[in-house]
Amino acid sequence: MNDHVYKKVELVGSSKTSVTQAIETAIARASKTMRNLDWFEVDQIRGHIKDGEIEHYQVVMKVGFRIDD
Repeated sequence: MNDHVYKKVELVGSSKTSVTQAIETAIARASKTMRNLDWFEVDQIRGHIKDGEIEHYQVVMKVGFRIDD
C-alpha cells in the first residue's frame, strides 16, 4: 500500500431542491477542474427561508484530493 498526501479545499454547494443535491452539485462542478477527488466532509448546512418555506439550501464542505506522486 502506498502512502498518500491529501489536500483539502472548501466548497459551498447550493440547491433549491435538497441538501443532497447541493453536495452533488459542488462535487460535480469541482470534479471538472480538480483531479483525484477522494472524499468529502460536510461542515455546515444552512438555508434561506422565504414566506415560511425553504427557498434555498447551502452546504459548506471540504473535499479531499490526493496529491500526485
